[in-house]
Amino acid sequence: MKQIDLITGFLGAGKTTFIRRYTDFLLRRGSRVGILENDYGAVNVDVMLLQDLEGESCGVEAVAGGCCADCHRRRFKTKLIALGMSDYDRVLIEPSGIFDVDEFFDSLCEPPLDSWYQIGSVIAVVDANLGELSEQSEYILLSQVAGAGRVVLSKSQNATPEQIQNTISRLNRAAERFGCARRFGADVITKPWDELTDADFEEILGSGYRSESFVKRLDTEGYQSVYFMERSFTEDVLRDKVEKIFADKSCGNVFRIKGFFSDSGWKELNATREETSVTPIKNGQEIIIVIGEELHEEAINKYF
Repeated sequence: MKQIDLITGFLGAGKTTFIRRYTDFLLRRGSRVGILENDYGAVNVDVMLLQDLEGESCGVEAVAGGCCADCHRRRFKTKLIALGMSDYDRVLIEPSGIFDVDEFFDSLCEPPLDSWYQIGSVIAVVDANLGELSEQSEYILLSQVAGAGRVVLSKSQNATPEQIQNTISRLNRAAERFGCARRFGADVITKPWDELTDADFEEILGSGYRSESFVKRLDTEGYQSVYFMERSFTEDVLRDKVEKIFADKSCGNVFRIKGFFSDSGWKELNATREETSVTPIKNGQEIIIVIGEELHEEAINKYF
């Protein structure tokens, strides 16, 4: 049976960056890897960041949102069937940051997937300096980490020991708040990712998953994405717009702004309220996506 791993985490946590490192480890280990990007919104941006991994031993597929939940689930299952018929020996799923983890487990209990796949590990990526979250977003975060075999903190090289401990404490408070018995501590990997060794990745690979119960109350109707295509900006102008959108309460509760733009070459934009990064990339397209709770498209439109 094929092994299948779920790499989950809230919006902007760094799941795609982690998958790049994890996939590199698996390829060096001799695995044939299929990656399924299951993004939120009508346009899948993150899949473009993994294109350079594609080759004889690695393939990348995508499921974009922008449709009803039932349609999305059918597309998700169809992609898993296609990957199940491939010659990959390990499949990695990167869902959106507001993904219902139960959908992953439920899909794998249905035929024919239940006879093709065996769940390997559930890995939750969490920002080491966790920003403020609404009650609903805190619930989604808890639902992502509750059953994880390992929680991996991202950007820990930029966080103080106090911020890292505060993030772990917040995971425990969320667990208590929503009736989950699990408590986090030694099972949280806090190393900067540049320091992760093959032994660390072996531990993550074999971490499995946990069965945890908590109060179910998932409702993603308050989340939206707004995207803009073929808009040209310099990096300085775009950084200024991003900063103003996060500060402008009339735009709604913006979690993440991501996409690509061209300014002396293609660049990737990845912004949260805490940090904005711009990275040169080989290929791209002019698209910016704003994701958050109760977004007001008219207010966001002013900036683009």
